[in-house]
Amino acid sequence: MATESAAGEGGAQGLPEAPPTAREIFGENFPAARRYTELLASAGVQRGLIGPREVPRLWDRHVLNCAVLAELLPAGASLCDVGSGAGLPGIPVALARPDLSVTLLEPLLRRTTFLEEVVRELGLANVTVLRGRAEEMVGKISVEIVTARAVAPLDRLAGWGMPLLRPYGQMLALKGDTAEQELAESRSALVKLGAVEWAVLPVGEQVLGASTRVVQVKAGESPGGVKAATRRAKAARAGRASGRPAEPRGGGRRRR
Repeated sequence: MATESAAGEGGAQGLPEAPPTAREIFGENFPAARRYTELLASAGVQRGLIGPREVPRLWDRHVLNCAVLAELLPAGASLCDVGSGAGLPGIPVALARPDLSVTLLEPLLRRTTFLEEVVRELGLANVTVLRGRAEEMVGKISVEIVTARAVAPLDRLAGWGMPLLRPYGQMLALKGDTAEQELAESRSALVKLGAVEWAVLPVGEQVLGASTRVVQVKAGESPGGVKAATRRAKAARAGRASGRPAEPRGGGRRRR
């Protein structure tokens, strides 16, 4: 089985014990969060998804740093993690908030293979793995929240992520120390993409002792602007003509 392959690709050498805050953040899903971190440190490193030097700081710098994004998410929201890579931030968020419906969108096969193995092993019923590029999914994915971490500069990321939002949805990008600068440089692009409000929000300080900096971009009535609206309408017409739904919405079952 694929999960046996992922679990059997060596031990998680150099991975420290989970900090006490991990139990607080993940609650009853803490064992699954610990197993996910072990898989990142073993199979994730061996497959080139995580650098070996990151293993000692996987908990603080990666898993928990992403999980606190859940503070900003409304109950029961649908979410698409664009360019999910090894599942960051999507899997930690899904573990911290099992009420969410999460789609992990990733174009590379070796990464989606890893993600599917992890989702299957952890039994994450609220997570879908979908292979593809965000540009190809306009009119096929429609969610309330788009997340991303270390994918692209903010203006380019918004061009990929905003068209996947439902009206009045929001994009949340983990940006660290570059957040304010990237936001200042991207404002004109954000307006063209249908953004009506934006801010840099610190999250996680109460539980981590240091905050994660997140760029929040709120969309108006037409996320992604005119071109995205045209593409969504075209996809909807194609779906009606073929007699099938135009949108695989986030969450529920996994697609392979």
